[in-house]
Amino acid sequence: MSVAITVYRREQCRLCDEAERTIENVVDDLDVAVTVTTHDVDADPELEAEYGERVPYVEVEGSVTFEHRVDEARLRSALADAA
Repeated sequence: MSVAITVYRREQCRLCDEAERTIENVVDDLDVAVTVTTHDVDADPELEAEYGERVPYVEVEGSVTFEHRVDEARLRSALADAA
C-alpha cells in the first residue's frame, strides 16, 4: 500500500520549497511507500482560485494536513496513521 501526499504549490514560493524538502526528508526516513503528487496552482485557473495564497497546501490521503508550513513531527504522525 502506498500513502498519497498531494502538494499544491506556486513557483517562486519559498514556503513551498521548504515544505517539499521537509516532505522529502521525512519520506526518505520511513519504511512506508509514499506517492507525492505536486500541482502548480499558477498553471490552472481553477486551482489558483481555490488555493491562491494558501500554498503550500498539503493533503495526506485526501485530508488537509498542512497549510503554509509542514511540521515534520505532524507529517510523520499523519503518514504513520495513514499507513
